[in-house]
Amino acid sequence: MQSGGEIVYSIFFAKKLTHWVLSIFSYFRNSNSECIKNILLKYWGYSSFRPMQEEIIQSVMSGRDTLALLPTGGGKSVCFQLPALAMEGLCIVVTPLIALMKDQVENLRKKGIKASAIYSGMHPDEIELAINQGVYGNLKFLYVSPERLETDLIKMNIGRMKVCLLAVDEAHCISQWGYDFRPSYLKIAVFRKLIPGIPVLALTATATEPVTGDIQQKLAFKVPNLFRQSFERKNLIYVVQKEENKLSRILKIAGNLKGSGIIYLRSRRKTVEIAEFLQKNRISAAFYHAGLDRHTREVRQNSWISGESRIMVATNAFGMGIDKPDVRFVIHPDIPDSPEAYFQEAGRAGRDGKLSYAILLFENADLAEATNFFASRFPEIKTIRQVYHALGNYFQVPVGSGKNITFEFSLPDFSNTYNLNSQAVYHSVRLLEKDGFLQLEELSDGDSKVFIKASKEDLYKFQVEKARYDKFIKVLLRSYSGLFTEFTRISEADIGQRAGISAEEAVKYLAEIEKFDVLTYLKKTTQPRVTLLTERLDAKDITISPEHYRLRKEEAEKRIKAVMDYVVNNRECRNLQLLAYFNEPATRRCGRCDVCIERNKADMSEFEFGSITERIVEILTEKPCSADEIVRQLNLFNEEKVIKVIQWQLDNNRVTSAGKGKLKLNEMW
Repeated sequence: MQSGGEIVYSIFFAKKLTHWVLSIFSYFRNSNSECIKNILLKYWGYSSFRPMQEEIIQSVMSGRDTLALLPTGGGKSVCFQLPALAMEGLCIVVTPLIALMKDQVENLRKKGIKASAIYSGMHPDEIELAINQGVYGNLKFLYVSPERLETDLIKMNIGRMKVCLLAVDEAHCISQWGYDFRPSYLKIAVFRKLIPGIPVLALTATATEPVTGDIQQKLAFKVPNLFRQSFERKNLIYVVQKEENKLSRILKIAGNLKGSGIIYLRSRRKTVEIAEFLQKNRISAAFYHAGLDRHTREVRQNSWISGESRIMVATNAFGMGIDKPDVRFVIHPDIPDSPEAYFQEAGRAGRDGKLSYAILLFENADLAEATNFFASRFPEIKTIRQVYHALGNYFQVPVGSGKNITFEFSLPDFSNTYNLNSQAVYHSVRLLEKDGFLQLEELSDGDSKVFIKASKEDLYKFQVEKARYDKFIKVLLRSYSGLFTEFTRISEADIGQRAGISAEEAVKYLAEIEKFDVLTYLKKTTQPRVTLLTERLDAKDITISPEHYRLRKEEAEKRIKAVMDYVVNNRECRNLQLLAYFNEPATRRCGRCDVCIERNKADMSEFEFGSITERIVEILTEKPCSADEIVRQLNLFNEEKVIKVIQWQLDNNRVTSAGKGKLKLNEMW
């Protein structure tokens, strides 16, 4: 038994030990915090984090599986790029979006950070180079498309890589309840077993509550761990306007609102028409879509980012990976496909926290058009099989071959050749892509690339032995750096000019030298490309799960209905409608959207307005009544306020005339 003195000493020692441990923990935590802030400043130029970024980064660096739900503009890429830079080893990033992969790899390289990507459709030498760089520690980030995780090449080499983090972008794709479900994402949990003990950071901009739970379960989280940033954008004013003359309205918006803007459309043709219309009216504008070559896209994007071009009129191919803070308005003249897509695109406005507008224009015909467009996105399964069979014939691929082979693909030519509806073809190809049969790459690089495989010594020997190519190779080496370490973008016209030959001759030289296995030459292409991810199957063997197809269609139908409800619902705050869709509780209306502005005109409290509205609905649900009859029945309320609410209901088409001075509820409500 301890004496009193011993007990006191033990307590004293325990307190000291606890204090010492806490001090060390606090020191390392503060030191770690200082470290990541220094990295943020060095590579991104920011002195402080956006909301929740630091907490997510600390969670990842402590080794915890983490799901980050950050709306558009929340800075998702920093949440995995920064901790990976702070840790030793390689970060594997899984994403299905090739355009985003290329964009992020390019941006990281510009910062002096070594990054590469592996996706279907790449030349085998490109893939081998990226794998070797990952194995020998020459990479910090390796972006991989989900279907490539299953390949033997990745499985054989992943154990040789020192991986510190697995980042899963667009994580909603793993859930069949998500708006872009892809079965290939389900294999990520199996892939995790090849890198045991490595934390996963799953990221998404838009996910409902059931989807967040599904993501964590499907990715085999050890412990649920969700960081959810609010979807509320207090500086963003949502406006929905019924408008027959949309061009005139767009012109007024562009004239009244200062600063840069984006106009999102479904049709490539419309992007051209509206951009030209704005230009004719002396408003600086450009158009952007997936059919433009890479150089043109880059020039227009940079012109818009710099402010030289004020308005970008674009399809949804524009905006991914772009962080322009001072966008003052985003206009949707077409009804979006889903609340998720709308929230993401509208959220590109006002990232600097200043007042901005998200404006959706519609007319009655648009509601029917949105329904028809939804139907076209889900061709019958027999049509999908027919398109798959026609693709095999178009590419001249025998059954049982063609795996991982890439083909140029002209949608108009293919559709005309097989007398198929081009819209049905496009959506069939997209559904085949989601089910893992093929991959469509709409945005081509548009540039040729060269990688010198030979060592410098072997290349010199080749130049001596094949003197015919000596001058050309010297020009190539003087013109571009990095040819020995990565695939480098080149211009045959520039090389030809410097070598005193034509661009066509430069192409011929490169093709000839490639035959000697000295270099790999990837000639530029402007066409979309299709890569077969499996051997060609007989059409009857295409296993498109009717259950998956049905679920996918039902979920898409719910989403388009939710968008249309948002469009026609002019009785509830726009902000509250969007927050409710994303399961975020909110009680106060924004006070600034088109609905709230109209309600504010009634000049009464939200409680009064809601109470009077509720009683009016009860009265008119029973039978049509005149305004005077309603006022008499609501004698407990101020008469002037009741009249104002009735007038608001009439102005907003919630209450309509039933004839003979009577009022009734509009049936659509």
